[in-house]
Amino acid sequence: MQFYAERPIRRTAQLVSDLLALLLVIFAVWLGTSVHDEVLKLRAPGDGLVDAGTGLRGTFDSAAGSAGGLPLVGDALAKALHGGSDAGTKLVNAGHWQIEAVESLAWWLAAIVIALPVVTLAATWLPLRWQFTRRASAAARLRALGDEGLDLLALRALTTQPPRRLAAVGEVATGWRERDRDVIAQLAGHELARHGLVP
Repeated sequence: MQFYAERPIRRTAQLVSDLLALLLVIFAVWLGTSVHDEVLKLRAPGDGLVDAGTGLRGTFDSAAGSAGGLPLVGDALAKALHGGSDAGTKLVNAGHWQIEAVESLAWWLAAIVIALPVVTLAATWLPLRWQFTRRASAAARLRALGDEGLDLLALRALTTQPPRRLAAVGEVATGWRERDRDVIAQLAGHELARHGLVP
């Protein structure tokens, strides 16, 4: 597989683009985890509600237990105090709901912050790199075949010329038909250079 061009300028450009893509992914992961950690700080009120509700419930349960032993009004007072304990339970439940909502929000925001650049790279940079690798590998395999491969590369160079240049390559096409080795080598070199390879 030909992952990088053989020509120094193109290979340097590819290395720089790969490094920038890697740095973008690393930055996205760092930013996503930072966003996750910052959003998780919003769960503090939920933690406070859970602590307050637990304390309130414990206080009312303890008071209800003590009031239950009072003569005459003990049972009624204990029942009333258990109502306060229910309020503590509602506070605890509200705190847990808020904590779950904040944790879910933190996770989704981090996922979005990481996914946007990664998906963008997967949709733009990755297909370009894959296309280069495929085409350069095929051209390198043809180059390795020797004269037969060079003939095919020369033909490919002729067929990919824009129409405005076809008139200018008339002599070259004649040389290719007459199997002139210099013309074939020149055309093959042009096609190899198009794929970042050297003859």
